[in-house]
Amino acid sequence: MKISGTREWAVATVNCCDGCPHNCRYCYAHYDAVVHKKMSQAEWLAGRVNQEMVSQPQPLYPGQVMFPSHHDITVDNLSACLVVLEKLLAAGNRVLIVTKPSLVCVEALCDRFRNFQDKIIFRFTITAANDSLLRFWEPGAPSYQERRKALQYAQLHGFQTSVSVEPMLDSEHLVAMIDDLEPYVSHSIWLGKMNKIQRRVVCDSPEVKEEVELIVAAQSDQRILELYDRLKINRLIRWKESIKRVVGLKLVGEAGLDV
Repeated sequence: MKISGTREWAVATVNCCDGCPHNCRYCYAHYDAVVHKKMSQAEWLAGRVNQEMVSQPQPLYPGQVMFPSHHDITVDNLSACLVVLEKLLAAGNRVLIVTKPSLVCVEALCDRFRNFQDKIIFRFTITAANDSLLRFWEPGAPSYQERRKALQYAQLHGFQTSVSVEPMLDSEHLVAMIDDLEPYVSHSIWLGKMNKIQRRVVCDSPEVKEEVELIVAAQSDQRILELYDRLKINRLIRWKESIKRVVGLKLVGEAGLDV
């Protein structure tokens, strides 16, 4: 069975919002909601809390569970996210918290769940150190320095820390960014390609077309093989399915192994 996407990390995903203000151009959840479910762009950016999802009980899942997967944790939805996470942790779950982190939210999460450190891994999505690229691809998300500070904060306060560089927005400077973040990572650094670019990214200007072409070139098989050769000895580096297929690594056959 092919294991890919969030299933590489978790046996289940939990969410409590519809939409996200980060407005990432490559987002699979945005594509699914706006194109397939006909949510308006304004509705998506509003990031409405779904009270039904917040209110429902959370079971004990048979493996690591990821929160969230279809939105992010922001100041506006933090209270709802804390409620859902508390239910997940109280049920005994191991929880992978995945976010493009704002420092104020991470401070609140660390304070609220300091007694659940053995049950939590923070996986911070840090796709580039170049803020110009971040503003283009992830216009509503925090800056590199804020994400880095959040990573430092979580590590300093005793939580397991991890980084997701998926997608890799700046392959040319990726190794330097990893060197900068590695001292604050205890668990893993995941690398992955931008998937289904032509379908999910709307090329509505010459600028977007140019940036897409740069990503496509940077994640060609040859460039991926060169990157793998350079980083394969780093004990923290883990490869998403999109890269494993290129370099010939065995795919996992079970969801949620996080390896």
